[in-house]
Amino acid sequence: MSTRENRDNQLSSVRNALRILKSFSMEEPEKRVSDLSEALELNKSTVSRTLSTLASEGFVFKNPETNRYQLGMAIVSLSGIVNNNTDIYKESLPVLNELVRTSGETAHISVLDNYEVIYLQKVECNHPVRFLTHVGKRNPLYCTSAGKVLLAYAPEKVLETVIERGLKKYTEQTITDPEEIRDHLAKIKENGYAYSFEELSEGVNSIATPIYDYTGKVVSALSVVGPKQRIDNRKLKGITQQTINASKEISSRLGYWK
Repeated sequence: MSTRENRDNQLSSVRNALRILKSFSMEEPEKRVSDLSEALELNKSTVSRTLSTLASEGFVFKNPETNRYQLGMAIVSLSGIVNNNTDIYKESLPVLNELVRTSGETAHISVLDNYEVIYLQKVECNHPVRFLTHVGKRNPLYCTSAGKVLLAYAPEKVLETVIERGLKKYTEQTITDPEEIRDHLAKIKENGYAYSFEELSEGVNSIATPIYDYTGKVVSALSVVGPKQRIDNRKLKGITQQTINASKEISSRLGYWK
């Protein structure tokens, strides 16, 4: 085997390992070899061999009761290192805690990743309602308040790609007309905040504001999420202002000054 062929095989093995790790989710925390083989279009022997290597390094382990694989503690260790060394994580936590205390609702920090919004941090309120959010969860950009904030400040090509990929209608409130979305995003940028009223999930409302870094670039979004019975017209203005103030404080902690 030539040196180039050997290098290509090694790169392929690394790619397969990464694809396997990324396939685990909160919705599917356990996977069988056959599940992975079918989903990733890899033969079972390749999946089994790769899982064995990952298990030897602590990145996965096999549950003896279910004979399915789960993510291992090595992943937890790495995620802890990332969190402890990420400015947005360290600087936002005390602000999030205070926002949750004053608003009475759950708060998130989110970023744009691969044309989706991904949640980096979540602080739950004392009376949480089960939402489809958790750290690492991905949601659409165009129908979540955090996603719309990130989309409003992103390059135009990001919006065009999102539109090209298709705008699924999750509820009756989901905006799926491209021109309406463009107008909507322009208003968000003008106002400095975004709302999502039952656009992704029925009965769930949210408010989001941009977070800037020291260069003046929007790097993440701060959102407050709750049931429509609690985030209603009576409380909307107050919670919006609290969210704006919190995002300004986080931005200041990141070195942004205006």
